[in-house]
Amino acid sequence: MAKTALVTGATGLLGRQVIRAFDNAGWTVVGTGFSRATPPSILKLDLEDQDAIENTLDEIKPRVIIHCAANRFPDKCDLDPDGTRALNIAASRRLALAACSRSIFLLYLSTDYVFSGRPGEAPYEASSTPNPPNLYGQTKLAGEKAVLEVCENTGLAVVLRVPVLYGHAETNAESAVNVLVDAVWKAAQDKDAQVPMDDWSVRYPTNTEDVARVVVDIASRYLDADEARVAMPKVTQFSAEQRLTKYQMCQIFADILGLPLSGMVAKGEDKDAKVARPYDTHLSTKVLKDLGVDVRTMDFTDWWKRELNAYRR
Repeated sequence: MAKTALVTGATGLLGRQVIRAFDNAGWTVVGTGFSRATPPSILKLDLEDQDAIENTLDEIKPRVIIHCAANRFPDKCDLDPDGTRALNIAASRRLALAACSRSIFLLYLSTDYVFSGRPGEAPYEASSTPNPPNLYGQTKLAGEKAVLEVCENTGLAVVLRVPVLYGHAETNAESAVNVLVDAVWKAAQDKDAQVPMDDWSVRYPTNTEDVARVVVDIASRYLDADEARVAMPKVTQFSAEQRLTKYQMCQIFADILGLPLSGMVAKGEDKDAKVARPYDTHLSTKVLKDLGVDVRTMDFTDWWKRELNAYRR
């Protein structure tokens, strides 16, 4: 049987890499999007339309769906809570219903923000008790539960939690890591800019190419397991291991670019922040290791040296 994968959110930072990874692995891969869809290369699919979802699945007949589509920026989630719930929860349930009824395997991308991230709690196992600190994490956790409940006892759904991502982007604003490069340039151009930068919250920036590789590996292993996948883990986690604050990332970028950081100010915990951020949500990758998945990741500094080399003064 031909191997076909359908990727939602295919126009996004991660979705584009997932498309590329499945294509490189010899799969037939079809991407869907909405506001940035460019038919026929990327199909336009409204995930709030059950009929549209079902018609698309019946036409494409994928064996696997990789659900990347989400409202994934915490600040934007708080500005549009209803829209966030519609996409992160209701659309995920809708997609799971259509997939499960057609025996299509669904991989749901989730986040480290399902955990509270209080000092001393990390690393979190896949089985650790979630306690999201903000609406974004709450809706992604609810999406996890919706997908797993719909596909309960079928082995047709698995969750993959990942931390903050970086990688090849159409604009730096697509990634909470990439966008820091813009902040470094601003700080370098004006020593009086006083650009505030978080030096409290610990992150584990992970490259989209690594995540996409792991996604293909998980999909292949679960499909190959056939009926035995019912007993396989329902929640998995993947993360790089290098811990960095945003300020430390900026220091790396400044060093690579040969720029001063005199216009940037390191900040501690912001207890008055409108959207609560966790301190440390380091994810354990034990479940993936036990499955035999390669959890190695590329080096953060080395990748950025290659990416930023053309901009170095």
